[in-house]
Amino acid sequence: MRKVNASDVVAASRFNKFHLIVFLWCVYAIAFDGFDIAMYGIGLPLMMADFGLTPVEAGSIGSYVLVGMMAGAFICGPLADTIGRKKVLAICMFLFSVFTFLSGLAPNATVFTVMRVIAGIGMGGLMPNVIALMTEYSPKKNRALIVATMYCGYSVGGILAALIGMSVMQDVGWRVLYWLGIIPLFTLPLFLKKFPESLSYYILRGQGDKLAEILNRVHPGGNYKETDDYEYASAKENAKGFPVKKLFIHHRALSTFAFCLAVFSCLLMIYGLNTWLPKIMQESGYALSSSLSFSLVLGVGQIGGSLLGGYFIERVGHRKVLISMYLLSAICFIALSFTSNILLLYVLIALGGACTAGTQNLSNPYIYEFYPREVRATGVGFAVGVGRTGAIAAPILIGFLLATSLAPQNAFILFAVPSLLGALAFTLVREKYGSFDQLETLQDQRAG
Repeated sequence: MRKVNASDVVAASRFNKFHLIVFLWCVYAIAFDGFDIAMYGIGLPLMMADFGLTPVEAGSIGSYVLVGMMAGAFICGPLADTIGRKKVLAICMFLFSVFTFLSGLAPNATVFTVMRVIAGIGMGGLMPNVIALMTEYSPKKNRALIVATMYCGYSVGGILAALIGMSVMQDVGWRVLYWLGIIPLFTLPLFLKKFPESLSYYILRGQGDKLAEILNRVHPGGNYKETDDYEYASAKENAKGFPVKKLFIHHRALSTFAFCLAVFSCLLMIYGLNTWLPKIMQESGYALSSSLSFSLVLGVGQIGGSLLGGYFIERVGHRKVLISMYLLSAICFIALSFTSNILLLYVLIALGGACTAGTQNLSNPYIYEFYPREVRATGVGFAVGVGRTGAIAAPILIGFLLATSLAPQNAFILFAVPSLLGALAFTLVREKYGSFDQLETLQDQRAG
């Protein structure tokens, strides 16, 4: 009986139609995450007037929603191990779609907040599962670039929200952005039909027929069979024990702490910018349509940072690129607090997007690969879940700042602090204790 390591086969594969299907569905799903976060900030000036909210109240609503997202990250990880990642993604998309639409029908701020928190649970569970699946199904050679490009869907969603807001919001109101959230509900049947389940799910359940079907699509010509041994015994042995505990043993504790700090810092900046950027620029004297254009530039910068960062990672390695991007973001945000030149503002905001969401996009596959295969999804989910505290703090923290006598644009300098913390965090990662995939062993398996 031939012994086959399914993860090695995928890692050694070349990008083909199967990978593209996974990629496009992940882009589609994560785009609604970006749309969701951006639309709150874009609709915030009109919603505050509609509901009569103060900056502190508006920031609190944003933070309550992010509590829901943190809960979703922690709940959906173990649930995915029980019923499968594809089913959990479908549940997450359903929750987001239905309750985002209902948010647009809310008669007051209280109902709006409840609907948004439930939608947030769906979005919180979506991110780590999409990251885990896309990383699992990406060839090792281009994994960083593929995952970063996939996560550009987040920025595309933000750009679409900005474009829609600029085009129709002044005429039809802020609620139209939330009504568009119903779209994923109508695509769920096709998603369930076309999207593959996690390899680890099938391995732990001994479903050789499913594994052979997927691997023959990943590596045509491999002639994988249901009767092959997909290392079921070792997978089940490795799966024993409490997954979170494994993040802190075998010299991984410091690195796990570092990942949590890095994600905390990055999500604080991402959600702070997405929630408050239009309002900050409006309070700084720019018209609503002009302030929304800054959100558009932010999204473009996020995409550019992801793609350029992925390119450099393949040449100089993950950690050097991530530390450099965090340091660049600190310089960028300090400069943003003191410049009034419109062209320079656009350039700096694009750089801010590149070094925040772009950095997080590139961090995800690095965190995933650091851990042993049986706890990789747990590692990403744990870092994102703990890191959500940064996302929760950001809207209300900046809301408090805007409620003071501080000049609105000077709030940008706050983001320099998490930028430096993120750079420090990645210097603490102990790569020698990581379980990074090595292509040499993968090629050997193919030859065998």
